[in-house]
Amino acid sequence: MIKLLWFELYKIFRRPRTYISFGIVTAITSVIQLAMLSDGESFVNFAMQGINEQFEIQGRIMNGYLIGYIILQSLLIHIPLLVALVAGDSLAGEANLGTLRLILTRPISRHQLILVKFISSFIYTTLLIIWLAVCALFFSLWLFGTGDMINLKSDAFILILKDDLMWRYGAAFLFAMLAMTTIASLAIFLSAFADNAIGPIISTMGVVVVLTILSNLELPLFNLVKPYLFTTHMIGWKGFFDDPVPYEAIRRSCFVLVAYTIGFLGMTMLYFNKKDIRS
Repeated sequence: MIKLLWFELYKIFRRPRTYISFGIVTAITSVIQLAMLSDGESFVNFAMQGINEQFEIQGRIMNGYLIGYIILQSLLIHIPLLVALVAGDSLAGEANLGTLRLILTRPISRHQLILVKFISSFIYTTLLIIWLAVCALFFSLWLFGTGDMINLKSDAFILILKDDLMWRYGAAFLFAMLAMTTIASLAIFLSAFADNAIGPIISTMGVVVVLTILSNLELPLFNLVKPYLFTTHMIGWKGFFDDPVPYEAIRRSCFVLVAYTIGFLGMTMLYFNKKDIRS
């Protein structure tokens, strides 16, 4: 099983599409950082014009921590597509190439094969989130410096001291890793039904888009199902930038995401164990 995992990772990182994801993350973060370098002060002044009328705020407001938060808000909603590019190809790609039967001639069960596909997708997702942390946070700190961060919300603003920020970012990236792992498990599940990677990739994004719309619509009917949608809990990372941190809500979101991940993985195993791979 270890050898199969290494081989699976080799296949993932041999494909050009894998590095397209890292390139997209780099490109988007660079564009936002360049925009903030050229006209960031105007953006910050516009966002804080109501606050500046009531409070006198001194110090460097536009710093690496604030830019990193802005990038995360802009980019994390697009990461599911990048995750689906690889996870959606995990089983469908093998079926398309006709190598699925060859793999299962080895002394490995179908359940073990699913676990290998899931673990390799998790490793890819983890590396992508780490690269996002490097580009969004550490490059921003290098370009803009450090300082206290002001988290602007619709009805309030939260001042977080710079000595209290790094652990929040670390926790936020770990939470994002969990959320993207749920997306990977969904893509693998849909991949088990297809013989071409395009279908699972598009289907994964379709499910995410539809559920995200339901999570954001303020209608009584949808309010009943919102707590049970994984897209509702994917933005739980923002809780680490509240004061006080809503640990109970974050724990609940983590539980929902883990439950969905296990559920998708379990359904994949149940279906794939009965799937006819001879045709």
